Amino acid sequence: MTQTLAPTPETGHAVGPGRSRRALRAVAIVSCVPYLSLKAAWIAGSRIGIPDGSSLLEHRASMAVANSVTVLMDAAVIVLALLLTRPWGLRVPAWLLALPAWVATGLLAPIMAGFPVQLVVDALGGSTNTTADGEPFLDAWVFGVVYTGFIVQGLTLGALLVLYARDRWGRLWEGRVWELPAGLIGAAQRALAVAAALCALPPLIAHLLWACGGTAGLDETHLADRTSGFYVMAALSAVFLAMAATGGLLLAFRRGPALPVGLPLALAWVGSAAAVCWAGWLSLAPLTDVADAPTPLMNLAYAGQMIVGILVACLGVHFLAERSASRNRRTA
Repeated sequence: MTQTLAPTPETGHAVGPGRSRRALRAVAIVSCVPYLSLKAAWIAGSRIGIPDGSSLLEHRASMAVANSVTVLMDAAVIVLALLLTRPWGLRVPAWLLALPAWVATGLLAPIMAGFPVQLVVDALGGSTNTTADGEPFLDAWVFGVVYTGFIVQGLTLGALLVLYARDRWGRLWEGRVWELPAGLIGAAQRALAVAAALCALPPLIAHLLWACGGTAGLDETHLADRTSGFYVMAALSAVFLAMAATGGLLLAFRRGPALPVGLPLALAWVGSAAAVCWAGWLSLAPLTDVADAPTPLMNLAYAGQMIVGILVACLGVHFLAERSASRNRRTA
């Protein structure tokens, strides 16, 4: 029997998972297996993929805790894949789905964009991850297995999320920017967008400086340990910050009148998620005692990223809530 999901509130018609969605769900779940298996092995004490001299061997207790947390995070991908394709998923409150999906976007998007670029840079002679004494941090194959799995997870979950959101809330981003009602975004929201854009400037400049080889704000350890991955991620951090600020400004001031409404919403969603979640992850990484603590300037840059992302996310939530209420009033 073919499974059919319940009718959505906005569209009023039934949504079936279909073969494509079932295939995407299966691929998303299977792509978690290598990472979860590797993490489980490390928690159990295995040294697979960890070379002699790696700093990971010096902090077994903290790494066991960190690995346990990341196992739960990756297991959440399986829950999301099921939620986006099962009948009970349509009964989940919007916020309970949006928050983990937003976090998953923020953690996976930088990897999806950064890993392929880093491979190209490394192939052209870039440096790879090592510890302070020059020993490899992890065997090279580990990065390939783990990041390839993350990319597959991001692609499949992203596709499922877009299909789910289109079925459940698609009417909220129909039309062009110029068609948006003038009163949809008020003065407070426009001020929020401007504040986000201004707050984005300092961390944006800092990341561009580091991406171009600048050393301001980096201590001796960070200077010695800079790799091609460091430069790539610094550049991408600037890109995601620009995406968040641009999306917020487009929504608040209805710029780019011919643009579909979904474009600034997508910029705001991906940009704000990546700015907040990736900066938060980098800020928390030193708690494992493996990474060196960020310098004050790096902490300020991470804090600025998170502030920008939160402001833009709040603007996006307000926009969707107001548009939903406006459509409900017209159909009442």
